[in-house]
Amino acid sequence: MTGPGAARDAAEERGEAGGYAGADFDFDLRRSVAETLWTGSGWSTAALAPGTVCGVGACYAPPHAAPQARLSVAFEAGGVRIEDNGTPGIAGGGLLLAGGVWRLDGIERHGTYHRRDAGGRLVSLSVRSTLTPLYGQPGYALLIRVRNRGDHPLDVRVLPELTSGPVGRVPLGDWGWMPPLPELTGRTRAELVHEGLELRIDPGGEGEYALAVRIGDGVRGGSPREWARASRERTAARTAKALARVPRLITDVPGLDAYYRRSLASGLVCLWDNPAFATSPFVATSGIDGGALCAYAWDTGGYAPHTLALMLGGAVGDVLETMVKADLTDHYAIAPDGTGTGVAYAYSGWSLVMLAHAAACHDGLSPGLLARLHETEYRLADRFPAAGELRDYGSQHNLLEMRGSGWEHVVASPNAERAWSLDLLAELAEATGAALPVAELRARAGRILRAVRTELWDARAGWFRSRYPDGHGELAYSVQAFDALRAGACTPEMAAALLSHLREGAFLGPYGVSSVSAEDGPHYELGDVDWSGGGAYTGEAPQLALTLWERGEDRTAWDVLSRVLWLGAHFPYYPQDHYCDRPAAPPRGRRANVIAGLTGAEAVLTGLAGLRPRPDGALDWAPPAWLPGAVELRGLRYRGHEIDLRLADGRAAAAVDGRTHRAGTSGPVRILEAPDG
Repeated sequence: MTGPGAARDAAEERGEAGGYAGADFDFDLRRSVAETLWTGSGWSTAALAPGTVCGVGACYAPPHAAPQARLSVAFEAGGVRIEDNGTPGIAGGGLLLAGGVWRLDGIERHGTYHRRDAGGRLVSLSVRSTLTPLYGQPGYALLIRVRNRGDHPLDVRVLPELTSGPVGRVPLGDWGWMPPLPELTGRTRAELVHEGLELRIDPGGEGEYALAVRIGDGVRGGSPREWARASRERTAARTAKALARVPRLITDVPGLDAYYRRSLASGLVCLWDNPAFATSPFVATSGIDGGALCAYAWDTGGYAPHTLALMLGGAVGDVLETMVKADLTDHYAIAPDGTGTGVAYAYSGWSLVMLAHAAACHDGLSPGLLARLHETEYRLADRFPAAGELRDYGSQHNLLEMRGSGWEHVVASPNAERAWSLDLLAELAEATGAALPVAELRARAGRILRAVRTELWDARAGWFRSRYPDGHGELAYSVQAFDALRAGACTPEMAAALLSHLREGAFLGPYGVSSVSAEDGPHYELGDVDWSGGGAYTGEAPQLALTLWERGEDRTAWDVLSRVLWLGAHFPYYPQDHYCDRPAAPPRGRRANVIAGLTGAEAVLTGLAGLRPRPDGALDWAPPAWLPGAVELRGLRYRGHEIDLRLADGRAAAAVDGRTHRAGTSGPVRILEAPDG
């Protein structure tokens, strides 16, 4: 039997990425509904200038920031000036964007120019550009290939113009939710580097031009071509490492494969690899557009802990250690340097425990770290005043950040999640041997859940009330109530009442879930899609589906998840939030990407496919009784073992290191025992 990590190491040596190659994540730009697309290397990010074939916008490479940077490129071919400015309509007679591909290591675009000059001679060019964010230095490379489709030679000049605006070196501790403003900091400079701008191109021939923009101290020596090649190689290596344990999905269910792959891509673009950061990799909540480069405990651990643990390997322990060291009693996230940022957040304790539980399942957890985590959870809980067995979690600043009053103070969620986290701490103590008060933890968890049921449930409304400090209660039909259901706060009768609200015109829309029921007049609105209605935070729909799969509500779970499969067809990586009544996301004012995009893969792995990792290293399997089609997972690597799953037509089989196990629908099957010792 191979030891833990051996299968992963062997996969990396073979150049495999969990059954996926980099090209599996390519995305046709013609399908994109995002206003602006970004690309990142784990060191630098850059934005496309919309509508252009070669233009590049803002660039971030912490600590360097160039939010107003723009590289414009024009061409001169046979004396004809050709603009690449994305001008729409008949006025746009320059270089015309014709398509492109977003890739994990950059973005390729192609365009066309096909017009006659003043003398009636045809000038016909095909132009391709490849934008590569640099690794190891701040900036990006731009390779431009021009093919002469005409019948006469052309002298073709590339005419780049860099307008950088203020370029700043922003301390890593200042990278919070909003992209930094370098005009408030010390300035550095942007530099345009190229390898020659003029070539003679024969009919049918092609010329290549290489440029780079650096927004800080660059490496000594080398060239844009060499920097781009090195960055692509590094991205390939980082991708292989992150996906070596993640299984490949094979399915005949329309849209599911693309949704799963784009979910994984959402996680990959949140992993940063700068040695100046507190951890490497550093799991940013967002970051590709320069905002939310900080790491929220909630997003990091609360939405896709198992998928993230698969991607991080043993490094998940470093992430936990760094978050525990930060003072999360006063902050919602850690900046890239490990310092705290923002206000205290009600969900941080539960989220850290969820991530620790996943870490224990996949790679083990030290008793010492668990003891520190236990202490952190209690300090976080004590940050909020006691209300009997429950806690008063304060106003919207500490909770969902809705724009109206309602789901505040003594609420079912996250009080129920705290009970869940105490139960998980007890389970982890038994698995690791940590000296925690197991009986006390479980007893307190039970008292909290009873208080949620008896003090906050409104039987007439079939919903939870929030209790304010003056004693009055308020009903807010927030999607967070389903998280209290997942945490075990509901009797069967309460669960049935909650789920009766999960219907069209209330929480469900044709393209997802609403964070607030559309039937809730005082709280539903369309300006804050994230948490106030008209759509939801990107992790919410798949997490709700996962909750339903865990309860055995297979058809309802699929009904929920199937509503968001459109995301996989129209985004290369998932945005912070999206609408539920139309296939779109807010065009601006939100983060372009989010780590909770991994929740889609989490729902597939631990919901639809039924995997149940255990903190002692065992693996249970509970395939659903009903499936929308055939589902197969190949190459899951768990505790040094390779696992394949096949589910179709009421039959389910798992191969563990080649040995087959079969499962029915009567309950979980143990397909891998806990390792000895």
